[in-house]
Amino acid sequence: MSQYESARAAFADWGVETETAIERLKDIAISVHCWQGDDVVGFEAKSGASGGGIQATGNYPGRARTPDELRADLDFAFSRIPGRHRLNLHAMYMDTDESPDRDAIEYRHFTPWVDWARDSGLGLDFNPTFFAHAKADDNLTLAHPDAGIRDFWIEHGRRTREIAARMGAELGSPCVNNIWVPDGMKDHPIDRMAARQRLQSSLDAILADPQDRANMLDAVESKLFGIGVEAFTVGSHEFYLGYATRRGTLLCLDMGHFHPTENIADKLSSVALSVDEILLHVSRPMRWDSDHVILQSDDILAMAQELVACDLLGRTHIGLDFFDATISRTAAWVIGTRNMQKALLRALLLPMDTLKGAENALDFSRRFMLTEELKDLPYGAVWAEFCARMEVPVGQALIADLDRYQDSVAGRG
Repeated sequence: MSQYESARAAFADWGVETETAIERLKDIAISVHCWQGDDVVGFEAKSGASGGGIQATGNYPGRARTPDELRADLDFAFSRIPGRHRLNLHAMYMDTDESPDRDAIEYRHFTPWVDWARDSGLGLDFNPTFFAHAKADDNLTLAHPDAGIRDFWIEHGRRTREIAARMGAELGSPCVNNIWVPDGMKDHPIDRMAARQRLQSSLDAILADPQDRANMLDAVESKLFGIGVEAFTVGSHEFYLGYATRRGTLLCLDMGHFHPTENIADKLSSVALSVDEILLHVSRPMRWDSDHVILQSDDILAMAQELVACDLLGRTHIGLDFFDATISRTAAWVIGTRNMQKALLRALLLPMDTLKGAENALDFSRRFMLTEELKDLPYGAVWAEFCARMEVPVGQALIADLDRYQDSVAGRG
């Protein structure tokens, strides 16, 4: 008997069909973020602007310096990630010989990405870039007191929605366009309301023109604090929860954007009662929004289990948001994405009806015993079978592949 057949029998003893879990996992697309590959640098002509609270640390060899290099790295990464997925692209990653400012970008500046995605069988998601620009150096964009600066960023936001809608139409898959702004203040403000009213009005202006949801989905993303905005973030969780509820947008929950003691998995069932769809940015914060590559940690496993237990997979768009320049960037993509998939598989392999039955009967002793014994089941054998069917390596073969590719790009300056 093979390891998988043995594992299949072990799960069957608990009333779990591994084939069903494998088939469900095949259909879950994860939006892999482009900015891990080049340390959030982008491909614009730079003008000495600050990072707007975004910082990658480390100088590991092999950073992608051009769109072609980034796409080559992504090709390799996707070839080692089982299943069919998506790419999350930021507006500063345009591929063009022109140098348009953010308020002048057009779809044609991104057509090489769309052509590549179509050829690769990938979906695309998109993000306006409200940081790393001279007009964001005050850490205020859509909430800036200067109407001219607000208008500049409003136009940028409008154009990204148009670009995202065209991307979705061209690829036949809705493009999630996620709005995150770094707006806030380093020290305590006097008038929080005024800043939030400006942000709300700016968002309303960006979203004024309707787009077909078959092509584009709007999302808004909160944050607790960041570099330079330690005392006050205009777009707080409460602000965006209310806004998404009123305007019918997706609500983005980024695992690094909350207090370290908050359980992000716990928020899913709450916000799902108020918004139709959720966007996740999965990362691993350490003490602050440091965006480490995700592990098979308790937080990630809890997130996946909540998605399955609450039947939210059909209403949730799973994206990743980490960047680490101290390790191989392609290895970070591959291992991080696969860890998200492993967490989902473990959740799909739980006997949810049995667990919920014990809980509904208030038999917490039985719930406790079940959850602990289930941790010993051979999840790894099911994962290996899934990867074999998807024709991607595991274990030492995967590590050897990752090492070989890193060696091939290590000479990049």
